[in-house]
Amino acid sequence: MRLGTRRLRISPLGSDDLAAFVAYRREPEVARYQSWDTGYSLADGALLVAEQPTGELPAAGEWLQLALHATEDGRLVGDVAVHRLADRDDAFELGVTLAPAEQGRGFATEGLGAVVDALFASHGAREVIAECDPANAAVQALLERIGMRRIARDAAGDRYALRR
Repeated sequence: MRLGTRRLRISPLGSDDLAAFVAYRREPEVARYQSWDTGYSLADGALLVAEQPTGELPAAGEWLQLALHATEDGRLVGDVAVHRLADRDDAFELGVTLAPAEQGRGFATEGLGAVVDALFASHGAREVIAECDPANAAVQALLERIGMRRIARDAAGDRYALRR
């Protein structure tokens, strides 16, 4: 999957992205709402890149990590994770992570929105879901900005969905 927006170039995360990717994943303010901790290593990142699917989208049950590069200078500002649900070929789960210095500038809205639009317009998606920590108000607002609605809240977190 390769996409472009006014300010972003979106493509699969690659080995050239590893240093910046690992650097922001190690930041405490980033890791606190994610499934990894501040000990995320270069080896962890290299393994993730090596295991990336080679097709346009991930196969059922797999993830694809998309890099968000600023078009102005090519820097990695964040990433969007795309997971094709194992039991539904037309449903995807998404996640988004931004480097702390890039937060609050609209990159997450622009990048995640472009991925969602592409999934519905070009890849047969009928539903996109996301989960977030109930304390992560910024991501809750982001998901709502791109049209998602909270469908559940429990101890595991908030679940959001968008159906078209």
